[in-house]
Parts: sequence; C-alpha cells; structure tokens
Amino acid sequence: MDFWSILFSIVLFALAVSPLWFMVDGFNFGVSAALVVLCLFLPLVLDEPFAICLAVGPVAIYLMLFGAINLARRPFLVSGGRDFAVLALAATGLVIVGPMNLFYPLTASMRFGANVWLMLISLYILIVICLILFMRPRLVIYNITMEELRPILAEEAAKLDPDARWAGDSLSLPNLGVQLHLDSVAKMRNVSLVSSGPSQDPQGWRRLELALQAALADLEVPRNVRAVSLLSAATIILFFLVLSVSSDPQSVGQSIVEMFWE
Repeated sequence: MDFWSILFSIVLFALAVSPLWFMVDGFNFGVSAALVVLCLFLPLVLDEPFAICLAVGPVAIYLMLFGAINLARRPFLVSGGRDFAVLALAATGLVIVGPMNLFYPLTASMRFGANVWLMLISLYILIVICLILFMRPRLVIYNITMEELRPILAEEAAKLDPDARWAGDSLSLPNLGVQLHLDSVAKMRNVSLVSSGPSQDPQGWRRLELALQAALADLEVPRNVRAVSLLSAATIILFFLVLSVSSDPQSVGQSIVEMFWE
C-alpha cells in the first residue's frame, strides 16, 4: 500500500463516523453504512487517483452540503424522496467505479462505444427513481430537536385536521390520510416524520410538508457545532483529492480516456 493509500485510509475514518449521525431511520442508516465501508476499502483496491476522486469526491460534497445545512441558524425540511435522491447522487461515483466497472458489458461497448456508460448511468437513475416511487412518505427536518419541533407540528396538525390525535410520538391525521411517528437523532438535531402503515395519502403529506415549511421559515435555532466535524472531514478529503490529482495530472487524464473511451 503506497503513501496515498495510507493517507486516504486515515482521513476516511472521519467519514466512517460523520454520515451515520445524519441517518434518522434504519434504511438510510444501512445505505450510509454501506457507503462508509466502501470508502474505507477504496484505497486498498484502487490505485488510480481518478478512480478514487470519482468515488470519494461526491461523498465529500455530500458531507459538506449537510454540514452547512446543520450549521445554519434555520431548520431545513426536505421530503424523504429528495433526501434519498441526494444520498443516491453521493453514491454515484462509488457505483461507477464499483458495480458498473466490474460488470462492464464489453460486447456492448464494441458496438456502442462510450455510449454504454450513458446507458449504465441511465439505468442507475431509473433504479433510483423506482426506489423513490416505492418508498413510503417521509419528511426530514435538519437542525431542529424533537422538543422544538413537536409544538410546531401539533399546532399545524390542528389547523390541517381538527381530528388530529397524538399517541406518544405517533400522530394521526385521519382527514388528511396521514399516520406518522417521530424519530430523531439528538446529537445532530435531526428529526424525521416517518409514515406508519401502508395507507397514506400523498396529497395529505404534501399539505403537511407545505404547512411545516411555512411554520419553520421564521424559526431561528442555535448553530449545531457538531456540523463542524462534517465540514472538516469533507474539506480534508477534498484537499487530499486535489493533491492526488495535481501530483500526476497526466495519469488522471489517461485514466479518464481508458475508463470511458477505450
């Protein structure tokens, strides 16, 4: 293992901890854990700077994005579909250098050339879209605690549905066709509204999302200092990626040609 592999292995240990703090349900926790394992072993199986940049770069940008969101003074609400889409985008590089490169169809490449990569990436996009369409409704609110969100949610729920009922951390809005429960990651101040049961009305969830967005628009919260660790990890990773590319730009250019056009 060369010098760069050792450096990447050390730096990516920060990546092994940071993304898991954001995951507010078991599904995203599993996906993030898989990303972490792949990133930790990348330096051991990849010896080309371009391949490492392609795999780890989007994940570093993902960390920087959510670090900035959690460092802001206002909560940030996003639907479960968009949240998963961003996570899938962060994993795109890993998929390209991993499964796509491993199962690259040589026979098809002889006929279609570099267009095979467009087909593979399009297939990945279609798979992500199908997963999003089959996911149950979910709302994720970053940079807020359960105690701060609950009174706001209770007030908006009463406005949307006078028959709204609470049972512990579960909320039922029968007139909207929405049943949910609250889940949170206290350390990173993230709360998720997770659907309970298969009978859900997408329009009702959309009305709830718009109502919460309006209610949270003027709310100010303390900065989450834990987000600094995410920004630091992302900055260090991007710094090493830039150094890796700048140390041998000709090799990077050759790797791009070999990977996508040969």
